[in-house]
Amino acid sequence: MSPAVSVERLEKHFRAPDGSVVRAVDGITFSCAGGEIVGLLGPNGAGKTTTLRILATILRPTSGTVHVAGCDALADPDGVRRRLGYVSASTGVYERLTGRETLIYYARLHGMEESGLLARVDEVLRLLEMEDFCDRVAGRLSAGQRQKVSLARAIIRDPPVLILDEPTANLDVIVARNVLDFVESARDAGRAILLSTHLFSEAERLCDRIVVLHEGAILAAGTLAEHLARTATTNLEDAFFKMVRG
Repeated sequence: MSPAVSVERLEKHFRAPDGSVVRAVDGITFSCAGGEIVGLLGPNGAGKTTTLRILATILRPTSGTVHVAGCDALADPDGVRRRLGYVSASTGVYERLTGRETLIYYARLHGMEESGLLARVDEVLRLLEMEDFCDRVAGRLSAGQRQKVSLARAIIRDPPVLILDEPTANLDVIVARNVLDFVESARDAGRAILLSTHLFSEAERLCDRIVVLHEGAILAAGTLAEHLARTATTNLEDAFFKMVRG
């Protein structure tokens, strides 16, 4: 069976103000299967967000191939967008729409059948425990509540692939815990999930495999146990710093 997400020899170059070429992503290859969480771990500037934005068809790669749920991101970007949900810490929401209105709008935008649309909206509101604030306009919501609206919007179509770029950044511990619980349940339901995080505890808890990026390249990829064995350490934080610092 083909992986839900396949990235092969992916590169993304930018031109710096001085005219030099910055290799933000430098020939990386990895995959993610349904029912699996693959974490992208690395310092700022490692290429994590650039990689995820290419997967979400926000950016075009310089070279390489990306397939999401059987669709080529270059040849069929609309097909990719129909098959994934994308959430980041900076994803905006419409200030004047309520959470419920936002979900209805995006469900219709993506062509969901009207017959089951409202039932699906209610299902997602219950799943993310949003009933208490779903009818308030987003401009009056807390950061955690807005992030839940963003996450709900990403899953309203029940996509097979989720891309989560720092989904708990700036959230309080209670809301962050709720988001992590949801991510685990999404994996258990068979979704393929790519997760970028700076938090070693999140990666240790959630990730079936971890890809360590540094300066646009993959330093190592494997399970937590494999990383610990490779670096002769007892926790992911120590393993990470040992890999990055050489």
